[in-house]
Amino acid sequence: MKRGSTLVTFGVVFAAGVGIGALQQQSSGTRREPQFDNEHVRVWKSIIMPNQPLALHRHEHGRTIVALKGGTLDVVDGKGETLQKMTWETGKAYWLGADPPGQQHGDLNRGTEPMEVIVVEMQK
Repeated sequence: MKRGSTLVTFGVVFAAGVGIGALQQQSSGTRREPQFDNEHVRVWKSIIMPNQPLALHRHEHGRTIVALKGGTLDVVDGKGETLQKMTWETGKAYWLGADPPGQQHGDLNRGTEPMEVIVVEMQK
């Protein structure tokens, strides 16, 4: 093999390794994973790592939360101040209504273990 082609091969393998590492790191943080979406309902899985809040957002419609891995969650405003504390028990379901008009919030897990919930949000 020529030296030039060896360098190209190394570059491609290195770039692929960096890309895979970035994907693994991204998938290990706080995130939403879409599950299902139609005109009636939107479903996603939220994984909330300790001290890694979900970005500010709002819910226009009511939703059901199913705790796959429960814990205590702080609902925080844009300044990081706690608006509400919620404790979700593993295996239980909870109803949350629509957010107040114009209000955004983030979700912050102040515990030591990741929380995982399925969110089923109505579309109407």
